[in-house]
Amino acid sequence: MSGHISANLPENLQGACLHQRTTSMDILIPFQIALLLLTSGDAELMGIIGLSLTVSLTAVLASLVIGLPMGALLATYRFPGRTALIVVSNTFLGMPPVVIGLLIYLLISRSGPLGFMGILYTPAAMMLAQTVLVLPISIALSRQAFESLNGEYAPLFQSLGLGRFDRIKALVFEARVALLTIGLACFGRAISEVGAVMIVGGNIRHSTRVMTTSIALATSMGELAFAMALGIVLLLVALTINIASQLLRQSFRNLGHDV
Repeated sequence: MSGHISANLPENLQGACLHQRTTSMDILIPFQIALLLLTSGDAELMGIIGLSLTVSLTAVLASLVIGLPMGALLATYRFPGRTALIVVSNTFLGMPPVVIGLLIYLLISRSGPLGFMGILYTPAAMMLAQTVLVLPISIALSRQAFESLNGEYAPLFQSLGLGRFDRIKALVFEARVALLTIGLACFGRAISEVGAVMIVGGNIRHSTRVMTTSIALATSMGELAFAMALGIVLLLVALTINIASQLLRQSFRNLGHDV
């Protein structure tokens, strides 16, 4: 990957990538490379960025769809097994990503229980790994937000006679701002993941290569300036997502919503 993309750079920057192992790296070189990579519209780089966003955003969406109702349920009701679910969820918060990648690999490998799906070394496997990775974050953060709101709204819910499902819907609606923050936290964790996606995706060119695995590959090849440039591109992508979220919050405020 890095050899192909860096071949499109000017000769002086290609030389900086190739010879930096024996010379000190000019601090401006990575920024020059990052700017040229973005402005050149390299098809492979755009594909890598697109795949990174697709995988991470899909994983975040799936984790929110599953995690938010679970967080609301854990925050509002006491039932057998609740404590065990909280303990398991909190345990996965500290689970090393490579371990999660290994577990997913064992599940979806040809000899695994989900091997019939045939998704190993595909973007679907990477989405699954990232979903499992960020799901505990979604559950833990949403449970905290919902517990606070539930304590505030519990008397109102009782007076209205709301059922379990209606309570959860009301809490999700009232916590919509916190949910945006939770989504950003999950996205930050997902987009920066390397180990799990490397294990289940294989870092295959034109197929499962994302920004973080591209950085790891460039680093292993000794192209440190190029790896730094890719890191700058990754930071710019994350910055763009955060700016968009702030603009969304501001639009809610302009509409009179308390965000």
